[in-house]
Amino acid sequence: MQQDSDSSVPKETAPPGVNPNIPHSARIYDYWLGGKDNFAVDRAVGEAMIQAIPGMRYMAGENRKFVHRAARDLVAKEGIRQFLDVGTGIPTSPNLHEVAQQVAPETRVVYVDNDPIVLVHARALMRSSAEGRSEYISADIRDPRSILDDPILTDTLDLTKPVGLTLIAILMLIADEDDPWGMVAELRDAMPSGSCLAITHPTADFNPDEVGQAVAAATGAGMTLVPRTEEAVARLFGDWELLEPGLVPVSGWRPDSQVDDPQAAYYWAGVARKP
Repeated sequence: MQQDSDSSVPKETAPPGVNPNIPHSARIYDYWLGGKDNFAVDRAVGEAMIQAIPGMRYMAGENRKFVHRAARDLVAKEGIRQFLDVGTGIPTSPNLHEVAQQVAPETRVVYVDNDPIVLVHARALMRSSAEGRSEYISADIRDPRSILDDPILTDTLDLTKPVGLTLIAILMLIADEDDPWGMVAELRDAMPSGSCLAITHPTADFNPDEVGQAVAAATGAGMTLVPRTEEAVARLFGDWELLEPGLVPVSGWRPDSQVDDPQAAYYWAGVARKP
């Protein structure tokens, strides 16, 4: 008689709305960064992708460092005092608002994600400075209007003044046929002149073989993972003006110290300003 193979395996508990048997990008990313807010299925997919790309944890770390540099420079050099961060992921200190508020304590940030487990941590770990504000919206980039019309956003941000729109390692989860360029354009169009858009996006341009194996591991687990070329990523910025140094490997965007091999992290990154 066949035995239940799961009978001796302890069940993982999850917040309401979270299925611990389906991998999620935010929790896989958390695993790569050394976090504990992930499940066995996330760790399995994360490990499979590390087998494909041994430098995956390094790449995740470089992506986070870009967020810190971009947030700091947008506040200090571009005068940005409010941010819309879509595809937040599980909070990892320092969070975007912490970096921004170190420069300008009055900075306001609205975070957006569609994973309920992010919401659980957002309320506890995304506490703002007294002068500023930090809020969270449970929404999906596939429906930009639901983000832009959310009362939390309209109450927190003033869309008549420049906004820092950040889309960090999120757009690769959207297939070409679902038109990520159109989704980003709708968000861009809602931003006033002087706003800035920061994007990081994985690419196969630097190592097609490793990235191809990672995509196979992700799609084999039922996930969408679309690396894109430099040209395809550049289209996401529309007619906004890329700030120096342009669209570059993520480690090479205004690094705090010399980077021996910027292409060791397989992401394109850039920041652009709306005319």
